[in-house]
Amino acid sequence: MEPATLRVKLTPKASRDRLGGMEGDRLKVYLTSPPVDGQANRALLKFLAKTLKTPPSSLRLAQGAASREKLILFEGLSQDELARRLGLALGGDAGKAKT
Repeated sequence: MEPATLRVKLTPKASRDRLGGMEGDRLKVYLTSPPVDGQANRALLKFLAKTLKTPPSSLRLAQGAASREKLILFEGLSQDELARRLGLALGGDAGKAKT
């Protein structure tokens, strides 16, 4: 199975960790971690794993290590299942969970 993918627009140094909803085909994520030495990237993977109820070891940063725009791979998860979990995390509005 091909890994599911999710495009993320990350805002580091936010006041709290939270999802910000969809912006086009990207999920907006706000994290308190600073963008220093990969801290925000590690925090992003941990936050997404917890929020989307998937093992942290199944997530991988495929693109955007030094950018706010990221591409995350989810091993062992279908695109449909990722969209379902994302819809639930965003308040059940699966219509906005297009990835």
